[in-house]
Amino acid sequence: MENLQQLLQISAKLLKHLTKIPNGEDRSIYIDEINAMLDERGTLIEKLSREGFVIDANNKVHNTLAQLDKNIRERLDHVMNLVKQDMKDLQNSKKNERQYMNPYSSVQVMDGMYYDKKK
Repeated sequence: MENLQQLLQISAKLLKHLTKIPNGEDRSIYIDEINAMLDERGTLIEKLSREGFVIDANNKVHNTLAQLDKNIRERLDHVMNLVKQDMKDLQNSKKNERQYMNPYSSVQVMDGMYYDKKK
């Protein structure tokens, strides 16, 4: 029962943490904190599964835990999509910068040298 209460607390803390998404440099710290909470949550879930814990649909605490889990998954997906979009934007900006610095790098011309033979 103690592990279940700890799981509820860490799940609520994680859900609260996922509500605000920082921008810029703070994002790496934000993701590290998410990973730490997910690791702690994973160990608690593993302990509960070893004890033979099964979610009972009639139990209010178990329903709360299931709802928290659903909300956490949705918000984690949202955060993951934001990070993927930022990575894609970064790759595009790098590509555009390279193309700006050397605009003819993608042009492949198989021409040889031409000599003017007229006198």
